[in-house]
Amino acid sequence: MWIIMIPIWYYAGRKLSSELKSRQVPLLALAAAFSFVIMMFNLPLPGGSVGHATGAAIIGIILGPWAGVIAMTVALALQALMFGDGGIWTFAANCFNMAVVMPFSGYYIYKYISGKAPLTSSRRAVSAAIAGYISLVLAAASTGFMFGIQPLLHQSAEGIPLYMPYGLNIALPAMLLQHIFGYSILEAVITALIFGYIQKTDASLLYGEKIIAADHSSRKSAPA
Repeated sequence: MWIIMIPIWYYAGRKLSSELKSRQVPLLALAAAFSFVIMMFNLPLPGGSVGHATGAAIIGIILGPWAGVIAMTVALALQALMFGDGGIWTFAANCFNMAVVMPFSGYYIYKYISGKAPLTSSRRAVSAAIAGYISLVLAAASTGFMFGIQPLLHQSAEGIPLYMPYGLNIALPAMLLQHIFGYSILEAVITALIFGYIQKTDASLLYGEKIIAADHSSRKSAPA
């Protein structure tokens, strides 16, 4: 996964250096800090599993998917270095699932569902919630797939799995079920709440919506 992530990180950095506005730089730092904090709150599910929301979808919606790559990478790096959460060897895989899959899927699902609805429309907030939900499910599916192929990739001379004993038939459903009925619901709620706040305070902050927001404001203030 390092081979995949290194060029993604490089391109994301180049993209942000040319596109990120000065007013968005503090938001990027705040987004990374928010994700770092929210991922520290692990919630238990029946069966002994724990998980967390990430905030990756709403970061992608507000700042754009490439900014989401950087913000989530910083948050995951801090977790790995300060608390050993996620680890260093698996850092690139974690980044692929949470810093690539989630911001990109969240942003494009939101854009597809919201369509050309006005920025103040409730359809936008619903679209953000759905995007948050689906993006975490997709990230869980990607993680489950990575877990499930480990027995095929790493075996002893006797054919015994070295690192992960469970194949795709167990790892993938296990990851999906707990996220479909658990953590993704929390992700959807958090995404909708933050989006609703941005929507009411300054919708021009939303990635790719600057002109639309300005047009909306000018129409609103124009004399009848």
